[in-house]
Amino acid sequence: MQPAPVSKYRPFPPVALSNRQWPNRTLTHAPLWCSVDLRDGNQALAQPMSVEEKLEYFELLVKIGFKEIEIGFPSASQIEFDFCRRLIEEKRIPEDVSIQILCQCREDLITRSLEALRGAKHAIFHLYNSTSPKQREYVFNASQTDIIRIATEAVAFLKRQMTPLTSAGTRLQLEYSPESFTSTELEFALQICEAVTDAWSPSLENKLILNLPATVEYATPNVHADQIEWMCTHLTRRDRTIVSLHTHNDRGTGVAATELALLAGADRVEGTLFGNGERTGNLDIVIVALNLYTHGIHPGLDFSDINGIREVYERCTKLEVPVRQPYAGELVFTAFSGSHQDAIKKSWPHQQPGRPWDVLYIPIDPADIGRSYKAIIRINSQSGKGGVAYVLENEFGFTLPKLMHREIGRIINDLADAKGTELTPDEIHGAFQREYLQRTTPLTLGHFKTTERDSDVKCEVAIQLDGSPHQLSAQGNGPIDAFVRALGTTPLPKFEVLSYSEHSLGKGAEARAVSYIQVKTDRGLSLFGAGIDTNIELASIKAIVSALNRALAR
Repeated sequence: MQPAPVSKYRPFPPVALSNRQWPNRTLTHAPLWCSVDLRDGNQALAQPMSVEEKLEYFELLVKIGFKEIEIGFPSASQIEFDFCRRLIEEKRIPEDVSIQILCQCREDLITRSLEALRGAKHAIFHLYNSTSPKQREYVFNASQTDIIRIATEAVAFLKRQMTPLTSAGTRLQLEYSPESFTSTELEFALQICEAVTDAWSPSLENKLILNLPATVEYATPNVHADQIEWMCTHLTRRDRTIVSLHTHNDRGTGVAATELALLAGADRVEGTLFGNGERTGNLDIVIVALNLYTHGIHPGLDFSDINGIREVYERCTKLEVPVRQPYAGELVFTAFSGSHQDAIKKSWPHQQPGRPWDVLYIPIDPADIGRSYKAIIRINSQSGKGGVAYVLENEFGFTLPKLMHREIGRIINDLADAKGTELTPDEIHGAFQREYLQRTTPLTLGHFKTTERDSDVKCEVAIQLDGSPHQLSAQGNGPIDAFVRALGTTPLPKFEVLSYSEHSLGKGAEARAVSYIQVKTDRGLSLFGAGIDTNIELASIKAIVSALNRALAR
């Protein structure tokens, strides 16, 4: 870091707003919501979602209750184009949901985007171009007049070219973003937004969405609110305009900036589930929505199964929700501190139906979002606050998948409750072995052998099911797939493999492999299994057997 005085950076200039109103306002209703998970969020993933994952994610967003969903950038790639077409052609878009697509202010990209929207019933066409001084100077070498011309000519071209689409029944709404709005001179931001409004001519029935993005977060939240209030009070056709927010989280204050900007007059919020996005991420819509809920305002979005939402999110994005993420993190309804546990325990009985929620240390009833409060058992005086997963990893070398922590935690909690005292590491290890590694009924694995055939793998396996022997064989794209297919010929319940991980247990030539596999049965039961063997392939097969025996025991 540069020693004081710091000359490398400069403070963000304040907004001259003599009669600001937002500090004295209170939020009274939810904004319009637009999910940008499938575009802004997806582009930030190291491994973007497959088409099937995007379809599952789209269905999740619809289930939560989003009425506006940005599905991608169809002019950017064939995959994005095909995804848009598939949603439309397979009639996956509900009548009350508008799909939104993103497009730069270029005629060829606008034409391609209109092709992608053919047959859509409700669509938002999101045009954008960069407007900030440094973007104009460094990237485009363009004047303010040039930048305005880019935007207005694109809008005019869109109006001419969209006629076949709208004549066929598509209701098209325009969204325009002066990219890097918060870094743009307010007078120029207003000028280009007014020029776009002139070119589009919005009506009271089909308003123009002006999205004012904090593409990179530079200012404190109060300055962002001032910028939004200034725009809201200077727009000449405010009644025909939906003012939209799109905050990022570079300063860690994206939620605060959004909430204050809503007080400043904004109507609409773009963001993602759990804040996925470039750099430090987009706004976390879950937090803003549930913050409203805890103030008695229903957000119009359904997060009553936050664990299920989190499961789909983590599986499709390959990301993990941080353990301290508000509302959804694994530990946010967990008290490690003995004094906190005692206060929660003593205040809980005073919570009565019909009375405002007032349990100490817990700002929302966990049951409202499908969760529960758990006090972490102090495993012993040495293990402290680390919990069950910490003991298994540091004492015995088992690095459990994050999604497995809750499972083993419940098992150990039940054991500790039954025992009535603290548990030693050996007792925890013994319970883990009994639950995951030592189950041999009703399914017992005997012989297992694989051979490669071209690009497939054939497995030959001997099992006992409820004491009856079975000789099985099947082919698949790998040992696990072949084994699953082989078990599909038995009376066992149908299941699918949801996740797989493995690591070595110990070091050197005698190190064994431990595998963890999560399966989901046809009745919706999702459980982990674990297996250990010197052969990693066999460890994974044992893990499947473990998971199935646990499922059958339920």
